[in-house]
Amino acid sequence: MTGSTEAQEKVRLRYAEAASMVIGGAGTASDCSHPGKTCAEEGHATGPAFYDGLAGEGLPADAVLASLGCGNPTAVAGLHPGETVLDLGSGGGIDVLLSARRVGSTGKVYGLDMTDEMLALAIRNRDEAGAANVEFLKGYIERVPLPAGTVDVIISNCVINLSADKPRVFAEMYRVLRPGGRLGISDIVADNDLTPGQRAERGSRVGCIAGALSFAEYEAGLRAAGFENFSIQPTSQYLPGMHSAIVKATKPSAAGGSAPSLERHGDEDAALIG
Repeated sequence: MTGSTEAQEKVRLRYAEAASMVIGGAGTASDCSHPGKTCAEEGHATGPAFYDGLAGEGLPADAVLASLGCGNPTAVAGLHPGETVLDLGSGGGIDVLLSARRVGSTGKVYGLDMTDEMLALAIRNRDEAGAANVEFLKGYIERVPLPAGTVDVIISNCVINLSADKPRVFAEMYRVLRPGGRLGISDIVADNDLTPGQRAERGSRVGCIAGALSFAEYEAGLRAAGFENFSIQPTSQYLPGMHSAIVKATKPSAAGGSAPSLERHGDEDAALIG
């Protein structure tokens, strides 16, 4: 097993456990997985705490329980009726369902996740919510099972930091966005002076800490993939030197040749679930 696939398997097991707890009626494993204290003891928010007005959204209770994110990407993505949205690492589906309401019946929302248990939970939540404009795909954020130029907006909630191959993730986001498309992402980002070793001391990869990029590294990765108009705005301190942040960027309207040349991952890789 390579380092990348080993990291994926550890992440998969962590989130399979969280989904199984919700499905089994045992609540949610919404701790941060960093050493020592729980998130509540550390004094920082997780999951549902980032969302205002959830009671008025009419979401299934299990979609809220399964929320393990570090922000609310739907609050900053500026979604409009008729748009097509992709949620990378969609988990139990909270951000997919919120997006589906905002893009309306003329829009479309794809949720992508690699974990069977999370996909099963998300499909159950989708069906309970009656969200006819939602489809879930099984796959990896490093290899998105959609053709190029498919979506208007990409959202993600505390997932990109989990990847062991972030350049591939950035390249895939660029590929599947239409020209002029945009990112609205919540993620964990480290201070620029925090070394990878110091990040690992603060928590594990599955706890969204060890794999986090610094602000400078994040911007460099987006630039290398071809994105422009970067904005990486910290919103709260997650741990010393580690921040919940909102990441925004756009794909140029007239897409040039600045993106990396990678093989195309299209419909042949798609695994439509439910």
